[in-house]
Amino acid sequence: MKSAKFFEMSTQELQSKLTEKKMELFNLRFKHATQQLNNPSVMVECKRDIAKIKTILRQRELEISFEPVKTTKKGSKKK
Repeated sequence: MKSAKFFEMSTQELQSKLTEKKMELFNLRFKHATQQLNNPSVMVECKRDIAKIKTILRQRELEISFEPVKTTKKGSKKK
Protein backbone atom coordinates (compact mmCIF):
# COMPACT_ATOMS: atom_id res chain seq x y z
CA MET A 1 0.00 0.00 0.00
CA LYS A 2 1.25 3.47 -0.80
CA SER A 3 2.28 5.80 2.01
CA ALA A 4 -0.15 8.46 0.83
CA LYS A 5 -3.10 6.21 1.67
CA PHE A 6 -1.75 5.78 5.20
CA PHE A 7 -1.41 9.55 5.61
CA GLU A 8 -5.10 9.96 4.73
CA MET A 9 -6.16 7.65 7.59
CA SER A 10 -6.91 8.85 11.10
CA THR A 11 -4.75 7.79 14.03
CA GLN A 12 -7.33 5.26 15.24
CA GLU A 13 -7.61 3.75 11.77
CA LEU A 14 -3.83 3.47 11.60
CA GLN A 15 -3.67 1.70 14.94
CA SER A 16 -6.30 -0.81 13.87
CA LYS A 17 -4.51 -1.29 10.54
CA LEU A 18 -1.27 -1.88 12.45
CA THR A 19 -2.78 -4.69 14.52
CA GLU A 20 -4.30 -6.13 11.36
CA LYS A 21 -0.92 -6.09 9.57
CA LYS A 22 0.82 -7.65 12.57
CA MET A 23 -1.70 -10.52 12.56
CA GLU A 24 -1.22 -10.90 8.81
CA LEU A 25 2.55 -11.11 9.28
CA PHE A 26 2.08 -13.67 12.06
CA ASN A 27 -0.02 -15.84 9.75
CA LEU A 28 2.43 -15.41 6.88
CA ARG A 29 5.28 -16.59 9.09
CA PHE A 30 3.39 -19.76 9.92
CA LYS A 31 2.63 -20.38 6.25
CA HIS A 32 6.28 -19.81 5.42
CA ALA A 33 7.43 -22.25 8.11
CA THR A 34 5.07 -24.96 6.85
CA GLN A 35 6.05 -24.41 3.18
CA GLN A 36 2.54 -23.20 2.25
CA LEU A 37 3.59 -19.69 1.26
CA ASN A 38 3.91 -19.39 -2.52
CA ASN A 39 5.27 -15.85 -2.67
CA PRO A 40 7.68 -14.92 0.15
CA SER A 41 7.86 -11.30 -1.02
CA VAL A 42 4.42 -10.80 0.57
CA MET A 43 6.15 -10.96 3.95
CA VAL A 44 8.52 -8.17 2.91
CA GLU A 45 5.63 -5.99 1.77
CA CYS A 46 3.79 -6.60 5.03
CA LYS A 47 6.87 -5.64 7.06
CA ARG A 48 7.26 -2.46 5.03
CA ASP A 49 3.63 -1.53 5.58
CA ILE A 50 4.09 -2.02 9.33
CA ALA A 51 7.16 0.22 9.25
CA LYS A 52 5.30 2.91 7.27
CA ILE A 53 2.41 2.87 9.73
CA LYS A 54 4.72 3.06 12.75
CA THR A 55 6.61 5.95 11.18
CA ILE A 56 3.46 7.92 10.50
CA LEU A 57 2.14 7.29 14.01
CA ARG A 58 5.45 8.45 15.49
CA GLN A 59 5.46 11.59 13.31
CA ARG A 60 1.97 12.42 14.52
CA GLU A 61 3.00 11.79 18.11
CA LEU A 62 5.87 14.24 17.74
CA GLU A 63 3.71 16.59 15.63
CA ILE A 64 6.33 16.60 12.88
CA SER A 65 4.27 16.03 9.79
CA PHE A 66 0.71 15.25 8.76
CA GLU A 67 1.32 15.11 5.01
CA PRO A 68 3.49 12.89 2.85
CA VAL A 69 6.85 14.29 1.84
CA LYS A 70 7.03 15.23 -1.82
CA THR A 71 10.15 14.01 -3.56
CA THR A 72 11.90 15.71 -6.42
CA LYS A 73 13.74 14.01 -9.24
CA LYS A 74 17.50 14.28 -9.08
CA GLY A 75 19.71 14.58 -12.10
CA SER A 76 17.14 16.21 -14.35
CA LYS A 77 19.25 19.32 -14.94
CA LYS A 78 19.73 20.37 -18.55
CA LYS A 79 22.88 22.05 -19.77
